[in-house]
Amino acid sequence: MEAIIIDDERKARSLLRILIAENCPKISSIMEAEDLLSGVALIKERQPQIVFLDIEMPEHSGLEILNFMNKEDVTFEIIFTTAYSEFAINAFQLSAIDYLLKPLRAETVKEATEKAIHQIGKSNIGLKLEELQKSLKTTNFNKIGLPFSDGFKFVNFDDIILFEADGMYTKVTTIKETEILVCKPLRHFVTVLEIQPNFYKPHRSYLVNLKYIKEYIKKDGGYIVMDNNKTVSIANDKKEEFLIIIQNIG
Repeated sequence: MEAIIIDDERKARSLLRILIAENCPKISSIMEAEDLLSGVALIKERQPQIVFLDIEMPEHSGLEILNFMNKEDVTFEIIFTTAYSEFAINAFQLSAIDYLLKPLRAETVKEATEKAIHQIGKSNIGLKLEELQKSLKTTNFNKIGLPFSDGFKFVNFDDIILFEADGMYTKVTTIKETEILVCKPLRHFVTVLEIQPNFYKPHRSYLVNLKYIKEYIKKDGGYIVMDNNKTVSIANDKKEEFLIIIQNIG
């Protein structure tokens, strides 16, 4: 399996090469490029399976890769390397794109690489990049990327009714589909959607969209009924907070 590192800093490329070589035995060949244009040329020549792509480079940011390649030709997995702000990291998470924060650490490189290897051929990385570029240009995050067993899809926030924990997976219920089993734990969505005011976590197993709450039932300890008639428990320490929130909805 081949990988390409695209980074304008020689020391950064050397460090990442060492971390990959020492922790990712499935990668047998590692090539390097010092800017985006030479990296794109190397990608077209070598057809790698994984590309480690720095964002902060002179002349062209790594985020501009779709300006020099067709979306359909991005058949490899991309792992961005970045020291970007929390705002941009949220965009990566919503787009379901993997990233490594600098300074790099062996365990995070290993984890991201193994995940990328598992996703090769089924992650629709071109679509993810397109959505990421839109989000960063408009700062209007209105969709979230959901990776599932057969691939990947983007869903509008407003179409999501609730998230329900299922071990290391999450069941996502939308207005269009009864349920999507997503390959992410609930805590991932709690973190990513904390800046979205419509989403609320009333219980450790649920994250709900407040706009789809139909009823609050006081009996049996108190629980929520969603528009799709799904019942959602409310943790004891959340009841007072929840009642304040629903009294101020609308």
